[in-house]
Amino acid sequence: MNTEEITQLNEQHVINTYGQRKLALVRGEGARVWDAEGREYLDFFAGIAVCNLGHCHPTVTEAICRQAQTLVHISNLYYIEPQVKLAALLSHHSFADKWFFCNSGTEANEAAIKLARRYWSVKGTPKPEIITAEHSFHGRTLGALSATGQPKYHQGFEPLLPDMKYVPYNDLQALEAAITDRTGMVLLEPIQGEGGVRVPDPGYLAGVRNLCTEKNVLLAFDEVQAGLGRTGKLFAQEHEQVTPDIMTLAKGLGNGVPIGALGCTNAVAEGFAPGAHACTFGGNPLSAAAALATMEVLTSPGFIEAAAETGAYFLGMLAAVAGDHAAIRQVRGRGLMLGVEFDRPVAPLIEALLDAGIICGPAGPNVLRFLPPLIVEKPAVDCVIAALEACLEELGW
Repeated sequence: MNTEEITQLNEQHVINTYGQRKLALVRGEGARVWDAEGREYLDFFAGIAVCNLGHCHPTVTEAICRQAQTLVHISNLYYIEPQVKLAALLSHHSFADKWFFCNSGTEANEAAIKLARRYWSVKGTPKPEIITAEHSFHGRTLGALSATGQPKYHQGFEPLLPDMKYVPYNDLQALEAAITDRTGMVLLEPIQGEGGVRVPDPGYLAGVRNLCTEKNVLLAFDEVQAGLGRTGKLFAQEHEQVTPDIMTLAKGLGNGVPIGALGCTNAVAEGFAPGAHACTFGGNPLSAAAALATMEVLTSPGFIEAAAETGAYFLGMLAAVAGDHAAIRQVRGRGLMLGVEFDRPVAPLIEALLDAGIICGPAGPNVLRFLPPLIVEKPAVDCVIAALEACLEELGW
């Protein structure tokens, strides 16, 4: 099928929730993808931080094929070997003792909300209130949407869940003022993604941890976008050496195969019991095998360090571009999670880059966001920088 045929079928039969560009990508390898007409693109968005190992990584592809020939699905009423191996590996590399698996970051955050509320209920001290940050993004199901501190996403879906509060990100005083004896959990992104690639000040996350401990409130980190090597550490919380009580993962965990996860301490895990929460497809053999293979690559010696080095190079190159263009207000980010804030909407620039064969995306109206696969090397970065400079000149920015 060509792009026109794919587009027509899409318009006839698929509900429009994304406002897609007229582009049909049909093949990928590493950091490159090809459209239905065979045109090649550099993918510096990785399916919105999903394909951290690049497209069709051989280790993950082999694991998927092997598992597909063995057992694709069996319910969580029974033990699942790839799932328990994945849980053990995730525990080995994090604070979490126990894991719950689902299909997406939204579902993982939904589970975190339920777990926090039931945890305090089981303890006999119900604390239903949950505090999140302004400009946060935690998902689109009703609970996760209620936790998302962006009113534009709430429109038309009210009433939202009660007992949700939003405070300014990176503001400890505001958080302390918002906590009450009904507050059960603080849920934060260690680096805000959809909110503009916002990196907190040094000490902020540690201050949040201390505050939650002092006030007897659970702390949850949404590592869905920032986790799994994206920021130059396996988990973004490691930059500040802060340990939460709950952590959510998804996106890059399966390198394209849908899987989400919630990790927590043994004590917090007691908030759930058989029947309290479940997911039919969560951690099934196929998705768990893909995630296990992905984790094995991510945690192999030197892999994340190399990605961090490329990210530092990319950040420096973007900063140099910013010095030549007054339209750029700020370059920020960590690792290969980078944002370039402009003094105007970036939609025309994203389209110009796409025409030049570079795939990237926004993080709010004025922020250009780069989320390339972690396997990219400096020559690919140089190609993107050259295209960015050419597009800025073409637009007169």
